[in-house]
Amino acid sequence: MIDYEHLQKSLSHLEEQFLNYQSLDPALPRLMQEAVAESVIQRFEISYDCLWKVLKRYLAEELGIPEVPNSPKPIFRLAAENNLLVTPIEQWLGYADARINTTHDYSGEKAKGHL
Repeated sequence: MIDYEHLQKSLSHLEEQFLNYQSLDPALPRLMQEAVAESVIQRFEISYDCLWKVLKRYLAEELGIPEVPNSPKPIFRLAAENNLLVTPIEQWLGYADARINTTHDYSGEKAKGHL
């Protein structure tokens, strides 16, 4: 049986911090605003990683697919082929790109476009 608890918690924390980010007082010091934005990004990364790993287990254990890839984009494609995604595959591939971009952008500029 697949345990969804970690994924559910990570999504809940992401939503909570994103709402916090959206309601930030613009008068807060820049450093505080950046800290909250960075927290949202970190929570997105954790949620994204949990999701593709849960999908991987689901594809293997519940659907019995013998050779499930070990990276996000192929897993999302396989999930789409098996009608597991409620939104178009392009959206999930966009999340994959956002995950890669925010991880490797140390200036914070790309993050601004995603929040």
